[in-house]
Amino acid sequence: MGTQHANGARRAFLGTALGAAAAVGLGVAPAAATGRRGCRRIPPSGIGMHLYTMRTPLAADFAGTLEQLAEIGYATVGVSGRHGNSPAAIRQMLDRTRLKAVLEHVGYDIVTGSGLPQALEDVHTLGGKWIVVPSLPGALHSPDGYREVARQFNRAGRTARESGLKLLYHNHGGDHEVVDGVSLYDILLDETDPELVGFELDVYWAAKGGSSDPEELFVRHRGRFPALHVKDMAPNGDFADVGSGVLDFPAMFDTARQGGVKQWLVEHDAPADPFASARASYRYLSRLRY
Repeated sequence: MGTQHANGARRAFLGTALGAAAAVGLGVAPAAATGRRGCRRIPPSGIGMHLYTMRTPLAADFAGTLEQLAEIGYATVGVSGRHGNSPAAIRQMLDRTRLKAVLEHVGYDIVTGSGLPQALEDVHTLGGKWIVVPSLPGALHSPDGYREVARQFNRAGRTARESGLKLLYHNHGGDHEVVDGVSLYDILLDETDPELVGFELDVYWAAKGGSSDPEELFVRHRGRFPALHVKDMAPNGDFADVGSGVLDFPAMFDTARQGGVKQWLVEHDAPADPFASARASYRYLSRLRY
C-alpha cells in the first residue's frame, strides 16, 4: 500500500471511529450509530478469549478461570502464558470445561530458532492449529528488518505446515507504521507465502497504528486472517471492553469472510475486572449482527 493510499484508508477508518465515539457519548452503541445492522452473526464456536486478558486470575486459579469462561459462553481460547502448567495439564483442564485451545503465542526467537519443533509439539498437545508469533524484536523495526522477518517466517511456516499446523503473526501498533514510504505490515503480507504464513489481526492496533483498515485488509489479502484479536478502543485511545468503545465492528466484520476469519478472540490488555470485561465482551459479540 502506498503512503497516500494508506493514509487515506486510515483517515476513513478513524473517521468512522470518531463518529461512533460521538454516538457513545450520547449512550448509543457504535453498531446502532453507524446504521449497520444485518443478519449475519459470529458463530458461537468462533467466539473465544485470548488468555492474556485473564492472566491475573489464571495465575491464581488456572482451572477455575477456564471454568468461568466456559460458563460465560466462550467456546475457544488462545493460550498466552502457561503459569507453571504443562501443555498436557492445560489440555486436561480445557477438556474438562469443553473449551478448545486454537492457538498459542510463542516468541520470535523460539519460532526462528532450535526451539520450533518442541513449540509445534506443544501446540499439538494443547489441541491448537496455529502457532503465533506475538511481536518482533525492536532491532528489526525497519523495512530491511521486516524483509528478514518475512524470510524467517516462510522458513518456519514450512516447518509448521509439515507438522500439520500454520504459523501466524500477531500485530502491534508499530507494525502498521510507514517507514521510508513503505508500510511495514505490507512487507509481511506481500513477502510471506500465503500457503505458509497467516495473520492474527489485532484490530485495535491496526486502527491505532496508522495504515491498515481491517475491512480493507480482508479484501486485499483474502484468506490470510484466520484469527482476530477483538479489542475495543475508548474515546481517549485506551483499551475498552468490546462493544463499549469507538471501533466500528460491524464495518470491520463485513468483509471477514473474505479474510478467512474463523476465530474472534476477545482481548483487553488491562481490564480493571477481567471477568466483568469477559462477560461484557462476550455479551456484545454473541448479540452482534452485521
